[in-house]
Amino acid sequence: MLPVAVASTLAALVLVGAAGAAGALALGPAPAPPVPTVAGAHASRPTVTPTPPPDPDPDPDVELTVVAAGDVLPHMPVLRSARVDGGYDFDRLLGPLDPWVQGADLALCHLEVPVAPDRSAPSGYPVFGAPAELAAGLADQGWDGCSTASNHAVDRGWAGVVATLDALDAAGLGHAGTARSAAEGADPQLYRLERGGRTVTVAHLSATYGTNGMPVDADKPWSVQLLDVDDVLARAGAARHAGADVVLVSLHWGTEYRTAPTDVQRAVAQRLADAGTVDLVIGHHAHVPQPVEQLAGGPGGAGMWVAYGLGNYVSNQDEACCSRATASGLLLTAQVVATGADPAAGTPAGPARVVGVQWTPVTVDRRGGHTVHALVDVPAGSAGLSAAQVADRLALVRDAAGTAAPERLAPALATGPAPVAVPRGR
Repeated sequence: MLPVAVASTLAALVLVGAAGAAGALALGPAPAPPVPTVAGAHASRPTVTPTPPPDPDPDPDVELTVVAAGDVLPHMPVLRSARVDGGYDFDRLLGPLDPWVQGADLALCHLEVPVAPDRSAPSGYPVFGAPAELAAGLADQGWDGCSTASNHAVDRGWAGVVATLDALDAAGLGHAGTARSAAEGADPQLYRLERGGRTVTVAHLSATYGTNGMPVDADKPWSVQLLDVDDVLARAGAARHAGADVVLVSLHWGTEYRTAPTDVQRAVAQRLADAGTVDLVIGHHAHVPQPVEQLAGGPGGAGMWVAYGLGNYVSNQDEACCSRATASGLLLTAQVVATGADPAAGTPAGPARVVGVQWTPVTVDRRGGHTVHALVDVPAGSAGLSAAQVADRLALVRDAAGTAAPERLAPALATGPAPVAVPRGR
């Protein structure tokens, strides 16, 4: 039994608990604590305004370079310098210029002579026939294609035309100016370059003033492209229609050993510029450097560059046989820019244009094994050239090229993968 005092206390606690329970039943659940408010705030949930996405950046412009060189003219002494056991090695002659060629996005040479047909020996002036290894040597150096229309194009007849194009095909090189079929003759040589998510298509055309009186087969008039301005313009327009963004034309023209362009050269070039379908004219045949100029007209009225003559690339010519200037030539570098689209402004991708050109003096060291050099690379001379001869040749080239376009002192750097040469007439 509990003591009386403890029992009384417990009873009192029971009564108090009962009263509290009764009160809770009568009043319901306790109210939730008040939500604090901030002065000036809306009672409803705040509205969040989404941030608009930023305007898309404009596509970058596509920039690339095209390099072109003068006459590939392998006289017999040149072939002797390239001769090795079992064949020919042209890398030994051309190698010093490898960085200048391989740095181009598109490199175009001028093969002035045909390849000797099978079972015939190579030959030199006046009826040329180069060994097929020449095409492989040009490809090894980094050339992507060659123009082939020249006054020597049919030195070896129809068989030589076929042998030349077969050799270029085997080496993976494009070609323009001669053809094995009417369909091939009708097509421009197209090169496709993938740059910045865009394909830039360059068309190359080639024509010659004549064939030294050597006959072109009457039933194959398309085998050599002869220079006719209306025909060149029609071909340039067809190339644009076929998707070309840029049209380059190589012309075998002018007067040998003459630095100043002839009146005919100037008239033809201006007609091409006036038509607005040709971006650049690349001249050959004179064997000496000629001026580089920009003419009024051109695509979009922005002007058209013309290099009237790039002189020689590799040959046996120098002051010992011919004009002093035949020892040298120009390596032409053209900048092509294709403007990118601007989605924010609603501007589509713009056309590709040749926006400028430069030239680099090159020379052949005939006594040093016909090696080819950029004159700016050998100020102290080379195996067969003294520093004084280098300076003399450099002055001759600079005087011939003129001041309309600047001299380039370093090779370009390729901006993407190698171009794809589209087969013609297939």
